[in-house]
Amino acid sequence: MREINTVHLNGLRAVEAVGRLGSLAAAADELGVTPGAVSQQLVKTEAQLGRVLFERSPRGLAVTEAGRPILARLSRAFAELAQAVGEARRRDESVLTVSVAPIFAARWLVYRLNGFAERHPDVRLRIDATTRLVSLDASDVDLGIRVGAGRWPGVRSELLLEQEVFPVCSPALAAELREPADILKLPVVVDEHAMFSWDVWLKSVGLAGAEMSVRHSFNDASLALDAAIAGQGVMLAWQTLAGYAVMKGSLVAPFGMRAKTGFGHYFVTATSRRESKAALAFKQWVREEVEEGMRQLAAIPAPSAAPPSSP
Repeated sequence: MREINTVHLNGLRAVEAVGRLGSLAAAADELGVTPGAVSQQLVKTEAQLGRVLFERSPRGLAVTEAGRPILARLSRAFAELAQAVGEARRRDESVLTVSVAPIFAARWLVYRLNGFAERHPDVRLRIDATTRLVSLDASDVDLGIRVGAGRWPGVRSELLLEQEVFPVCSPALAAELREPADILKLPVVVDEHAMFSWDVWLKSVGLAGAEMSVRHSFNDASLALDAAIAGQGVMLAWQTLAGYAVMKGSLVAPFGMRAKTGFGHYFVTATSRRESKAALAFKQWVREEVEEGMRQLAAIPAPSAAPPSSP
């Protein structure tokens, strides 16, 4: 056990994370530091161990032959350590910690929480709203909901909802829209962090390559949606972001045309822990709420689908 005192634990964590995730950027995101800091930890740890664990090339890092067995044992050791920490921090299963993006929490989840509380009064939810990919093995998070392609390392992923995008705008801006090409006349509000562009929807309605005029851009999807509600432009939104505002009438989806992005909402859980009854109940409730919400959204007629009124 004395030998471990000659190597910094943070350095070993960095080595294990890079080896498991395959890149400095992914390891930095999991560890909550910069890629530069991870790189420095690798160099120091290799010096302390007296051997090269990664080959450096313009294409990135590759584990050396000498490094493979070391990384395999480190991964097993940190998995055991994470499980021990998780057991030590285990709380009453009546408290369920759910990690979600702030935008999903604010625009979809909070409107519906009373329904879960009424059905499961014995479960207290703790919502951890963050854009970071929380390590489920090494934290007290029981369940996460993420948006992406569903291929995150080290977690179990279950598809909840395929992401579809569609234009939304205020009722006033939607009044003169009759066909998809009319939307090109409207100013656009943009979510700078969106994983897709307007080309996804424009191509699906036969307008590939068309130019849009951007009025405002935001680094937060919720702010972009508020700008659309305020009548400042049209936004390309998705179901869980804009569904509630469309159902309430503060936004209009002027065309009944949606485009798939290739991404989706996924439940993610730790591979090293069993799912609690509370987590299973929450997942079932969310699925039912999503399905009902999509039925309600699909039932709202697109204003542009109706014939223009006679003069």
